[in-house]
Amino acid sequence: MQEDFSEVIQQHKVVSMFTAPTAIRIIRAEDPNCELIKQYDLSHFRDLFVAGEHMDKDTMLWIRKAISAPVYDNWWQTETGWAITAHAVGLGRPMDEHLQTTGKAVPGYDVKIIKGDLTEVDRGDLGQVVVKLPLPPGTASTLWRADDRFIKTYFTKYPGYYDSSDDGVMDEDGFVSIMARTDDVINVAGHRISTKALEEGMLRLDFVIDAACVGQEDPIKGHLPVGFIVIDKTIPISREEAVKQVIQSVREFVGPVAAFKTAVIVPTLPKTRSGKTVRGVLSKILHGKPYRITPTMENPHVLEDIEEIVREEGIIERVLK
Repeated sequence: MQEDFSEVIQQHKVVSMFTAPTAIRIIRAEDPNCELIKQYDLSHFRDLFVAGEHMDKDTMLWIRKAISAPVYDNWWQTETGWAITAHAVGLGRPMDEHLQTTGKAVPGYDVKIIKGDLTEVDRGDLGQVVVKLPLPPGTASTLWRADDRFIKTYFTKYPGYYDSSDDGVMDEDGFVSIMARTDDVINVAGHRISTKALEEGMLRLDFVIDAACVGQEDPIKGHLPVGFIVIDKTIPISREEAVKQVIQSVREFVGPVAAFKTAVIVPTLPKTRSGKTVRGVLSKILHGKPYRITPTMENPHVLEDIEEIVREEGIIERVLK
């Protein structure tokens, strides 16, 4: 995959492109020291844009070093039709720490990070990402034959705002970082923890190609995080040691408050065609519940393998108790 990526850029004189972070993680696993990618002439390449899912810090730093070009994340939704927050290329490159965000709200969007009582959270704190009404032109105006459902889904929970169903933070300079879907923020003993932060803790390790985290229902703590990891098979490491290091990495990155003690090695993660990990299905598998395969799922064949592995690890039985 690394050779295809580099050759396309070199052969067609590509100056900018969009891709999913998962693709970059796979390339990184093939070429961790940037030795192969540096054999190609990418001097004309100018900008790399990522979309579809969260780009972890380590992967972003690696690809920036590999291609000697800035990497821009952004945030938008199908309902909005165009970017809500982004980096405005051409208006000056932001500082490095801001490139790790999805950028600032673009003209037309008044983005707020709020609590359940509609008051804004402190800068840097996790909260619900909403957009103050009215929405700009080009956004969805209704759902097909479902006007009432449209209002209930997006505008009822937070009156006066569009509910993005995403959680995130805004820094002191107004740059927004999307941390997780609201359903992906788990409550561990009263602490709201983003699964993206837990996944970033797993992805810090060189042998971890991809990772996902979902909450396991627990009668005492509410949820306990369970990690699903894909490891680089070319790196000599036992399954036991890999899991041990992943748990330790998350503990160091997020802290003991996460109560992260369970990780499962799987061959690959279920993805949509746009590169998003289907965490909802992983949660259903984890809890032994029926799930539906949607038309947008790229690799549904992996679900049976994951289900078998989870059963072999005894996790489903532990959850159902």
